[in-house]
Amino acid sequence: MSEIMLFAGNSNTLLAKCIARNLNINLGKVNVSKFSDGEIRVEYLESIRGKNVFLLQSTCAPQNSNLMELLLLADAAQRELAHSVTAIVPYFGYARQDRRIATIRGPIATKLIADLLKVSGIDRVLTVNLHSDQSQGFFDIPIENLSGHLIFLKDAWCKKAYHNPDNFVVVSPDAGGITRARFFAQNLNSIDLIFVNKHRTKPNVLETSDIVGNIENRNCLLVDDIIDTGATLISAAKLLKENGAKKVFAYCVHPVLSTSAVDKIKHSLLDQLIVTDSISLSEEAKKCKKIKQLSIASILSEKILSITREKSLNLNLTQLNKPSEITIA
Repeated sequence: MSEIMLFAGNSNTLLAKCIARNLNINLGKVNVSKFSDGEIRVEYLESIRGKNVFLLQSTCAPQNSNLMELLLLADAAQRELAHSVTAIVPYFGYARQDRRIATIRGPIATKLIADLLKVSGIDRVLTVNLHSDQSQGFFDIPIENLSGHLIFLKDAWCKKAYHNPDNFVVVSPDAGGITRARFFAQNLNSIDLIFVNKHRTKPNVLETSDIVGNIENRNCLLVDDIIDTGATLISAAKLLKENGAKKVFAYCVHPVLSTSAVDKIKHSLLDQLIVTDSISLSEEAKKCKKIKQLSIASILSEKILSITREKSLNLNLTQLNKPSEITIA
């Protein structure tokens, strides 16, 4: 494994350490600090010449600081003649700004960030559940978008085994998430798929919603990619419970959890929120009994190996129908 070197910025060092442990390597030594005026300073503390360098950094809050750390790490790596530089960005900040709205004179931030990553010297990007699949077209370098929902399947199987397996449904909190919810349902023996039809008047403000499908006296598995303020999932859980749902579990890959989201979840009708470690949880979130965090380190570790060995990695679980057959978690 001497050809692999893994380094981490300040956004998610615990995930980086877990990946390094899986790969049986030491996490690379790098100094990422700030000058007195706030400028970011980066210095590799060991030779990376001729190595396959992997940089792990989620561009979550503080987004601009974490993004700048990644860009400087990449620039320093190419100047030190690394053989290749791969950015592992489990949570890709600015991914929700992936289009121009006709009534707003704004940028396409996702495209801009993609260009910055290339200019900084990054050869390849690995990310998890990019907000929209079509955003991959913004990149002029290879990008691989992995599914964090694979990690959730074992947990879902356990819940299905513990509760009445005939009374489970998968629920998409909006029409746009039906594809990911369908994947989830298919891997749970094709249980029923429901979706919440919602109407927004502006970002983070939910106006009206209704349920398409029957959820009365059934356990619901909500599936989404990002939980930010929590408004969507909390409103969906309330709607489901008001319409007769027994229990409501939510699977969400990226725990952004901004503003007072944790407190709202604590007092919501959600029975449990299951997230990944694409973003480190705050101390408040760690103490919340309704929030459970699972690691995506196994998926990222296997992907690093497949890239280094120049072999494909197949994490397609559509043929699985037993919890014991899911071995990646």
